[in-house]
Amino acid sequence: MTILTKEEAKKIIDKVLSFSKADEMSVALSGGRTGNIRYARNSVSTSGESYNLSLSITAVFGKRSGTSTINEFDDKSLEKAVRRAEEIARLAPENPEFVPALGPQQYLEPASFSQKTADISPDYRANAAFDSIDPCSKKNLTAAGYMEDRTGFNAIGNSKGLFGYNKATSVDFSITVRTADGLGSGYAIRDFNDVSKLSTKQATEIAMQKAMASTSARALEPGKYTVILEPAASIDLLQNMMRSMDARNADEGRSFLSKKGGGIRLGEKLFDERVNIYSDPMNLEIPGSPFAGDGRPQEKVYWIENGVVKNLTYSRYWAEKKGVKAVPNPGGFIMAGGTESLADLIKGTDKGILVTRFWYIRAVDPQTLLYTGLTRDGTFYIENGQIKYPIKNFRFNESPVIMLNNLEAMGKPTRIGGSLVPPLKIRDFTFSSLSDAV
Repeated sequence: MTILTKEEAKKIIDKVLSFSKADEMSVALSGGRTGNIRYARNSVSTSGESYNLSLSITAVFGKRSGTSTINEFDDKSLEKAVRRAEEIARLAPENPEFVPALGPQQYLEPASFSQKTADISPDYRANAAFDSIDPCSKKNLTAAGYMEDRTGFNAIGNSKGLFGYNKATSVDFSITVRTADGLGSGYAIRDFNDVSKLSTKQATEIAMQKAMASTSARALEPGKYTVILEPAASIDLLQNMMRSMDARNADEGRSFLSKKGGGIRLGEKLFDERVNIYSDPMNLEIPGSPFAGDGRPQEKVYWIENGVVKNLTYSRYWAEKKGVKAVPNPGGFIMAGGTESLADLIKGTDKGILVTRFWYIRAVDPQTLLYTGLTRDGTFYIENGQIKYPIKNFRFNESPVIMLNNLEAMGKPTRIGGSLVPPLKIRDFTFSSLSDAV
C-alpha cells in the first residue's frame, strides 16, 4: 500500500532513526498513486496509474551531510540505506551554510485530502475524457486534453524529535480545442483538491467557444494596450514574481527588491494600493502542506499588503545571518480581488484586448522582472464593452511589477495553478510584435 497512515509512516521513520550512528539524521517518507488519461485528435492515446513509495535519509556529521534513497522497507534494507547515507556524509566536504535540524514543531492541519478524488477510477477518467471529446466531435472540432489525479502523503522526521505528516489529493485538467481548418484555438485549465468541483464538459465548452470565435483573426499594430488578463494568463507572471521574493537575492543585489547602492525594498510601496497577496495553508480552496521540506511550519503570511512589500522568503541560514524569522516559500498564494466577473470587466472596457493565456515565457531582466512571451489560444479585441473580433497573437514584453502599478480593475479570484488569482484589467500593457502562431 503506497498511502501510509500517520502511524504507519511514523513507525518506519522511527525504525530508520533507531539505526542511526550520525550526529543528526533526517528522514522524508512519501508515497501515493498517480492516475492519468490523455487524448488528442478526439481519441484517447494513453491512460494509466502509477504507484510509488520512497524514503530519503540524510545523515549529518558536524557540517558534513549525505543522503541516500530507497524504496524497500525491510529492516535489513533500511539499515543498509542508513549506513550508505552515513558513508556519504563522512566523505562529503563541510557545508559552510549548514544549520542544525529543527526540533519538534506544531503544524496546522489543512483540509487537503478529498476521498472523492482518492476514489477516482479508470471508469471515471474515461467518462471525463468522453465528456470533453464528445461535444467537440459533434461540432467538427478537435480536442486534445490531459487529466491527472494524485493521492498521496508526505511524512518527515528527525533525530531531534520532529515529526510531521500530511495527506493530500489533487486533480488537474487542461484542454485545447482547434477548429477543423486549424485557424481557431481555445483553451481552458482547471485544478482542484476535490474532484467533485471539476466538470471537464464545462471547461471544454469554454475552450470550444474560444476556438470557434478565434478564426479569421485580424492583425493589430503592436503597442501599448489596455488588456484583460484571464487568470490562466496572469498566473504565469504573478507566479514568477512570487518566486522572486527571496531575501538573499535581494540582499545580494540580484533582485527587483534590491536597492541601488545596497539594502532591500522590504516595507516599500511598490504596487497599486489595491494589490494584496498572501498565502494561507488553511484556505479551503487551495489548502497547502502544513510544513516546508526542511520541517518549518507553513502559516498565513502577507507578502504584499495594500501595495507594500511585507515579507520575503528566507532560508534558515540567511535568516540566522540577518537575525530575522526564517519564512519558507509558500506552496500557493492568494491575490485578493473584487466581485466582478470576467464578463463584467469586458463590459466596462471601452477599448482593449482580452488574453486567454500566455506561453513560452522567458526572463529578460531579473532586476526589473521583465519577461517576454506570446499570447495563445484566443486573443480578442474589445470595443464598447463587447468582444468585436479575434486578433492575431502578440509577443509581449512586460514586468509584473509595472503591470501591478497599471492596475485598473480586478475580478473575482479563481483557482489556477494551485493559487487563487483574479482576472486583471491592466492599462498600457506592452505588445512588441505580432506572432503567426494560433
